[in-house]
Amino acid sequence: MGRNTTPARFSIDLHSGVPVYRQLIDQVRGGIASGSLTTGDQLPTVRQLAVDLEINPNTVMRAYRELELGGLLETHQGTGTFIADKKVEKNSAERDRQLGQMAGEFAARAGAAGFSLEDLIDRLRDLLPDKSPGKLPKRR
Repeated sequence: MGRNTTPARFSIDLHSGVPVYRQLIDQVRGGIASGSLTTGDQLPTVRQLAVDLEINPNTVMRAYRELELGGLLETHQGTGTFIADKKVEKNSAERDRQLGQMAGEFAARAGAAGFSLEDLIDRLRDLLPDKSPGKLPKRR
């Protein structure tokens, strides 16, 4: 069933101040957004990921459960946990609210680490796949 034969890579930073389960959720969502995780890709088992990251299996289970409730993962008893086929659709107001919350949280984390908003914006621009003149040029 899983298309991706390369196992998903996860890492955690115990000193970031972000709960470990939230870091796992963010990495799965980021993988889906970037295309490195696609429909049908199998994730490591709860036990395997807990061993690999040296964390409590309940932490992994919490992250997987939240992602499953959000419609991003599907768990099939006996076969594993996979990236879900369905795309979660949100209305415009919910998307705006969620993006505003993420941007505010990320700006706060960057500021706490000593980065300016301009540093953050420049780094985000570096992530754009198409750096043609019509797409958010860098400010220098």
